[in-house]
Amino acid sequence: MKGSDVKDDVQKMTNATFDATNHSVERVTKSTQAIVSELADYSKRSFENGTKTLENLLGVRSLDKAIEVQTEYARTAYEDYVTYTRKLGALHQSGQRSLQAIRGPIAKVTPAK
Repeated sequence: MKGSDVKDDVQKMTNATFDATNHSVERVTKSTQAIVSELADYSKRSFENGTKTLENLLGVRSLDKAIEVQTEYARTAYEDYVTYTRKLGALHQSGQRSLQAIRGPIAKVTPAK
């Protein structure tokens, strides 16, 4: 095998490793952005729902109505939280898969300790 063949093989392997790592990093970045976006959306919804509930409570004239408003708030807050945690879990798993994809190419070029 000629020296130029070895050099070409190393260059091809380096390019392939770089491309695979770059693609994996992009996927991790997208997953992280999606998690941050979901967190911001959830926080905004929670604040808006809490504010709306407080406004509704200030306008009630009876204890029964106050309990009804509070019960509805608790129900919707719980449902929103469950939906949020499921989305977050799915996004986290996607990010973990992306990280696993990075480990393969890095392990190929990183000497074992």
